[in-house]
Amino acid sequence: MLRLLVLFVLFCQTVLASKVDTVETYSPSMKKTIKAVVLTPDSYTNGQAFPVVYLLHGHSGNYADWVKKAPSVLKAADTYQTIIVCPDGNFSSWYFDSPADPAWKYETYVSTELVTWVDSRYKTIKDRKGRAITGLSMGGHGALYLAFKHQDVFGAAGSMSGGVDIRPFPNNWDMAKRLGPYAQYPDRWEQHTVINLLHLLTPNSLALIIDCGTEDFFFRVNNELHEKLLYRNIAHEYITRPGAHNWPYWNNAVHAQLLFMRHYFDK
Repeated sequence: MLRLLVLFVLFCQTVLASKVDTVETYSPSMKKTIKAVVLTPDSYTNGQAFPVVYLLHGHSGNYADWVKKAPSVLKAADTYQTIIVCPDGNFSSWYFDSPADPAWKYETYVSTELVTWVDSRYKTIKDRKGRAITGLSMGGHGALYLAFKHQDVFGAAGSMSGGVDIRPFPNNWDMAKRLGPYAQYPDRWEQHTVINLLHLLTPNSLALIIDCGTEDFFFRVNNELHEKLLYRNIAHEYITRPGAHNWPYWNNAVHAQLLFMRHYFDK
């Protein structure tokens, strides 16, 4: 009887699992092929168009991080009836077009080229009302940076343990390679940090959710971003709880993000 119950549970998990595709996309601006993971819900064949969440990895990661290191994401497309796209942001792109190296154009790639590629090949809602973006660490910075600058593309954005102010970390995570040394190019750093882009927002222009653990080294900059958003009367959800900068935290945090995005889509 126990064996039958175990087999039934395994069967249900298989039936409800999202479909996982590893795809190759092309970036005209960088003239190269870039991999991504695309998760589609089990109901994808029903014919309806689905919203899309772009889920970004952190520094030193790649397109496969989310499905390998946060196993619960494998069922998330089914749970939230959403297409989930995990692009490769190289190991240290910070998801902007690098002023120091013209070969790195990851803002153009994610916000324009990848969105166009996904919309042309999948049954998507081809409108900002059906697109959201979030990510962890470097990807949390990237998600907010891209959404703030491309509000015509994304209607909702989130961040998990995001490096939302890069200026306190001038020697970390290859950022100087993407922007040039802070001491030499301070304007570049000021222009490419999320916390300095709040002037691009107006109340209710974006649905926003920000999450950071209280033991995270990015907790202070996330708290400062929260305070600045409050001061500017920009509505957002802000989640803090015990936790550090690690996968156990993000494996839980991602579901609050995806549920928030699902509520946005349902509106």
